[in-house]
Amino acid sequence: MFDNIHEECGVFGVFNPQLNNDENIASTVYYGLYSLQHRGQEGCGIVVNDDGVFSSYKDIGLVSEVFDKNTLKELGAGAIAIGHVRYSTTGGNNRTNVQPIEVHHIKGSLAIAHNGNLTNALKLREDMELTGSIFHTTSDTETIAYTIVKERLTTPSIESAVEVALHKMEGAYSLLVMSATKLIAARDKRGMRPLCYGIKDDGTYIVASESCALSAVGAKFVRDILPGEIVVFSKDNIQSITTHCNRAEKALCIFEYIYFARSDSKIDGESVHESRLKAGHFLAKSHPVDADIVIGVPDSGLDAALGYAEESGIPYGIGFVKNKYIGRTFIAPEQSARENQVRIKLSPIESTIKGKRVVMIDDSIVRGTTSARIVKLLREAGAKEVHMRISAPPFLNPCYYGTDVDTKENLIANNHSIEEIAEIIGVDSLGYLNLEDAKKLAEGSHCLACFDGNYPTSTPVVQTKYRFETKLSEK
Repeated sequence: MFDNIHEECGVFGVFNPQLNNDENIASTVYYGLYSLQHRGQEGCGIVVNDDGVFSSYKDIGLVSEVFDKNTLKELGAGAIAIGHVRYSTTGGNNRTNVQPIEVHHIKGSLAIAHNGNLTNALKLREDMELTGSIFHTTSDTETIAYTIVKERLTTPSIESAVEVALHKMEGAYSLLVMSATKLIAARDKRGMRPLCYGIKDDGTYIVASESCALSAVGAKFVRDILPGEIVVFSKDNIQSITTHCNRAEKALCIFEYIYFARSDSKIDGESVHESRLKAGHFLAKSHPVDADIVIGVPDSGLDAALGYAEESGIPYGIGFVKNKYIGRTFIAPEQSARENQVRIKLSPIESTIKGKRVVMIDDSIVRGTTSARIVKLLREAGAKEVHMRISAPPFLNPCYYGTDVDTKENLIANNHSIEEIAEIIGVDSLGYLNLEDAKKLAEGSHCLACFDGNYPTSTPVVQTKYRFETKLSEK
């Protein structure tokens, strides 16, 4: 409903090394997906593996809307299971495109869940279609599944097939692949999307996009999966395949720390909460202002606001109450109701704001319409001044790796100066996080292409998330 950057996706897997069926395995995945709901609210699904027989359910909607006690019970018991929460970055929002995707082939069955975007998915798909492959979805995840299946026909094991298939895939991906007896986790060679695993007291392994999902099901964090690494969970052992490791410079998406991930997660050893605090400290140093109160826009702006307050000495306050019962996919019943959407989701606390010079921290400005509405709320609540600080640099370039920023035209920073943006959204001053400070939010190298245009892969061909639908219409 807002013009913020949208989430990516979240993957979650369970593996019992004894391959003993667990009647609660679907519930475990449910809780894991619930904790990853912030990564995608369009659809979700679970596949349970009972001795090689797959049972699945998926649909459009939030985790709590798609699954109930009866649905989880009907999925049955199993020793392995995977789940997925989706925000569509390739392919439209419909039930067919919801993951996990299942494929049944001559050597068995597999289910796959994917976070990220392949930049060469269109070429891979066209090549397979020319040899007779029939696609049922318009998601690049099906392309990944078919690439793996094709290699499985000539390789001795599913993990060998995954290893060979990854040579053909370019872009961002964290994958979970489930066969009859194994759970395989894989991360692209640049580590553009997060993936980690942990272990429960009973020896069950959990794999998830973020560490917060491990905690949600009582698993202890073991480690992050390395960029390029393939980790195979089987009844015999845990195998690490590092063929694709150290083949490219690491390029984890910096926006994981700024917005996507939950504050209580750690990604590649870095606390998301601490990274956002850093952003606030940097903003206070680079864009100081005389003010009475610092507030954050829930949720990802809160940590940065606390950091700004700590560094500036300006008191921190709670400026908004967020309606906890509205998901990020809330849709107004009529087009004319859009103006009220922000009011429904956010309510300013007048006693904090009235008569004050306010510093408001948010994570991004995309088109500017949502920011303008939030500023309007503060003005109506009696704010004397509103100074907006953004815990990210200006968005100037499209993202091709799983974030819904696919054109330059709608990005306000491409069409207006900072002063002009400040006037458009109605603030007294506006300051963005400096690019050099963004590089310091976490250790190591990261992808900042949406800010600086330096893509870690070869510059992708401009393509929209509906590129497969468009291709079908052309045919």
